[in-house]
Amino acid sequence: MVLDPGHNGANATHPAEINKQVPAGRGETKPCNTTGTSTNAGYPEHEFTFDVAQRVGAELTAKGIKVIYTRPDDTGIGPCVDKRAETGNKANADAVISIHADGSNAPNAHGFHVSYSSPPLNEEQGPPSTNLAKTLRDTLTNAGFETSTYLGKQGLAPRADLAGLNLSTRPTALIECGNMRNPTEAKKMTTPEGRQKYAKAITQAIETYLSPQ
Repeated sequence: MVLDPGHNGANATHPAEINKQVPAGRGETKPCNTTGTSTNAGYPEHEFTFDVAQRVGAELTAKGIKVIYTRPDDTGIGPCVDKRAETGNKANADAVISIHADGSNAPNAHGFHVSYSSPPLNEEQGPPSTNLAKTLRDTLTNAGFETSTYLGKQGLAPRADLAGLNLSTRPTALIECGNMRNPTEAKKMTTPEGRQKYAKAITQAIETYLSPQ
């Protein structure tokens, strides 16, 4: 299992590195990475995603599932989006989940959504990735999280422009856990209890996806 916590703690202070163009799939290029968003009070997305990923990883490891992270800490730069995809590909991961949070300035916008590469560029981006995305969507919904009111449809938002999804040769999905600019969701994300609730639901989704059908 590969966990990809979005962004990184030092991205903002290294613009040259994170703005360089890298392959993004479909013949396009994109900046290496971005700084991510934050709550109105300044709690950064990179810190949220890293904390949630560590919580998910600890639970999976305790259950005997091998976990690889695309970044080892929250103080570095990048890695670039193409390198993040490469981590999952090289590991021949059974699944790759990229963890993010959104930053819509519409304060009433809230809810999570899950993205996958569409149209698919290889077999693993087809049913395996869509099944992973739907499993994440269903599990978070059952855990009490609302689907997005402003992006996607019924919690799913297929994308053709996300490098980490386009370049993956493994089942891959990206979850935007919610809108950090929404006061209610920001409160969840900035508390250990809230982050543990996100982590528990994501962990359960991964276990469900990896379980023999």
